[in-house]
Amino acid sequence: MNEVAQQALAYLAAHHVMTLATNGPDGVWATAVFYVNDGFDLIFLSAAHTRHVQNFRAADQVAATIQEDYADWRLIQGIQCAGIVAQLDGDAKAAAINLYKQKYPFLQHAPAQIATAFAKVNWYRLRPQRLYFIDNGKGFGHRDEVILPDF
Repeated sequence: MNEVAQQALAYLAAHHVMTLATNGPDGVWATAVFYVNDGFDLIFLSAAHTRHVQNFRAADQVAATIQEDYADWRLIQGIQCAGIVAQLDGDAKAAAINLYKQKYPFLQHAPAQIATAFAKVNWYRLRPQRLYFIDNGKGFGHRDEVILPDF
């Protein structure tokens, strides 16, 4: 694995929120969700009735970004990607939940209200088809494409 891929994986592991951009029957939409990465796959949960879920049920191609709120453009780093979203079931869902609980350990002892809500949501995987690591420390607008594994 090359250096850029390693940087991107470290960045994904160190951050928590991605912004999903979707398009569907009511037009384009963006929403922020907590995620956990499994390699370059981004696992998240959401309720079936939400606009972004309705959108990617209609069109499973989405885009996403992960970044901090920087005050100095020279410090900007982040992830830009586009890929396919799929709902997880069975063993894939169980594995996703385990990964999520490892990254967010408060969920292992969550209050009843959160545990109940957590049990009702659906689990999704965004599998990037293209992914870029942004690093303005290397120059304004600098980005490197990460060569993703074939699945």
